[in-house]
Amino acid sequence: MDQKLTRYTTADAMLEALQETGISYLFSNLGSDHPSVIEGLAKAKAQDQPLPKVIICPHEYVALSAAIGHYLLSGEAQGVFVHTDVGTQNLGGSLHNATRSRAPVFIFSGETPSTMEGELPGSRNSHINYLQNVYDQRGIVRSYVKWEYDIRTGRNVKQLVYRAMQLANSEPKGPVYLTGAREVLEEEVTPSENKADKWNPTKPLPLSSDGVEQIASALANADNPVIITSYLGRRYESVDLLVQLCEKLAVPVVESNASHMNFPTDHPLHMGFQAGELLADADVVLVIDSDVPWIPSMSRPEEDCRLFYVDTDPLKEDIPLAYTPAEALYQADSHEALVQLNEYMERVDLDEGRLTERFGRIEKMHEKQRNEWKHNEKCPDDKVITPEWLSVCLRNTIDDDTIILDETITNSMSVSKHIPRSKPGTRFVNGGSSLGWNGGAALGAKLAKPEKTIVSLTGDGSYLFSVPSSVHWMSRRYQAPFLTVIYNNQGWNATKNNLLKLYPDGIAQQNDSYWVNFDQPADLSKVAEAAGGALAVSVSDPEKLEDTLRRCLDAVNSGQSAVIDVKIAQISNQKD
Repeated sequence: MDQKLTRYTTADAMLEALQETGISYLFSNLGSDHPSVIEGLAKAKAQDQPLPKVIICPHEYVALSAAIGHYLLSGEAQGVFVHTDVGTQNLGGSLHNATRSRAPVFIFSGETPSTMEGELPGSRNSHINYLQNVYDQRGIVRSYVKWEYDIRTGRNVKQLVYRAMQLANSEPKGPVYLTGAREVLEEEVTPSENKADKWNPTKPLPLSSDGVEQIASALANADNPVIITSYLGRRYESVDLLVQLCEKLAVPVVESNASHMNFPTDHPLHMGFQAGELLADADVVLVIDSDVPWIPSMSRPEEDCRLFYVDTDPLKEDIPLAYTPAEALYQADSHEALVQLNEYMERVDLDEGRLTERFGRIEKMHEKQRNEWKHNEKCPDDKVITPEWLSVCLRNTIDDDTIILDETITNSMSVSKHIPRSKPGTRFVNGGSSLGWNGGAALGAKLAKPEKTIVSLTGDGSYLFSVPSSVHWMSRRYQAPFLTVIYNNQGWNATKNNLLKLYPDGIAQQNDSYWVNFDQPADLSKVAEAAGGALAVSVSDPEKLEDTLRRCLDAVNSGQSAVIDVKIAQISNQKD
């Protein structure tokens, strides 16, 4: 056998360990630090050895966004390979998104060679090996990862990978980051057996028995209880458990800043996406899986309201300033907690008449709320497409199994209200705040569930942030078609809205001076056509919108990505 095929290095062992821990894809932007990795992949291919599949990613932000999107649909962590300090920095805000979304991702980056004169295999042989040598490469990511380390020797590289994935998959989940210089990746080592099954993540934490009794009793005896959640639906089975509990106790649910589908929006106990009056009138509030259940400067419960908080990280330990005063905070897995609460309620005698009255009262509130939402669902008379009308047309063209990824930001409330989701795992929102997640996440979602229809909803600003040229090159290259719908208001409306919150009658408002508008708008859909052969469509006539959406979905179902640029009301007419 060719000696090149039998040589076994640190890089080979690392790749093998990633396969052993269940990683399917390596979303990769490879560089001068990866020769031994590339050689390892080539050897494995030549020998028909199974390893994670490499997905070539022209931009690192898209690579990590795709890994997040894949995890949201598959529930399995994926790998991202980037190039030294520069590739690490190109991860940018997507690393923030991975952290805030609690997405387990294995990120590997090479480091510049540590020798200069050929002392070891892999020694420096290019001028960039000097320029990419920085004092603390891992410091770039330290605030955003659960664990970071450097491979010192190949003799324990498998243990490092096992530990990394053990930490990434333990609650609260999150990204990890490993580095290695070329010399250590070239080190010849002895193959070792698969021991990944000895490095399992921590078991989910249940509620204490006192916590179960305290929360259940408070909800059952309350006059106006409310449950608030944001990401309970990340475990799909939890949605039915929450429905079971709420129906048993006639408790309404509010999805605050929801990043997942947490409760069927057509259920009579679903009370929308802002707590508002419900929060002000509540005497008991259960917050379960939510980072920001409300904004205290805008609204909050009354002082005498009993508040309980259940979360894998109720203290939000990685956010320097964050607190929610509560009667009790429980560090527990929401799924385990719901199982316990439902089992407890089966053994408790309840005042059924009182609960029936409460259910009826909430059902009427739900109907009133939905009727108010419907007032905005008409085709516009002025021929200007509204976010509500666009959402209605989308609702009419997709089915209940279609998976929506929403990064429409200031139009997200329109999406939430007018595109109801009744099935777990059919709606996702960026769990962080770095815009541009939508494109890569949709691509990763399609790779995870190729049989599903994926629809990415985005603002024009978020679309540009997503690096659409890279996204759609990858979409065609890996046969992962999806539909992108741009809510195009020709500017950054979130920036304008934040200004108006502080200066509602300021000079900026009076003079229409915000510096947020794209007064020379790009042909956004054509970017995807040029880079990835996507069907590129632009529409501004509300009467033609639904037919155009159907044509785009037909293209996606035929294997071609489509981007529809929908012109809605422009947010500013400022001229510099």
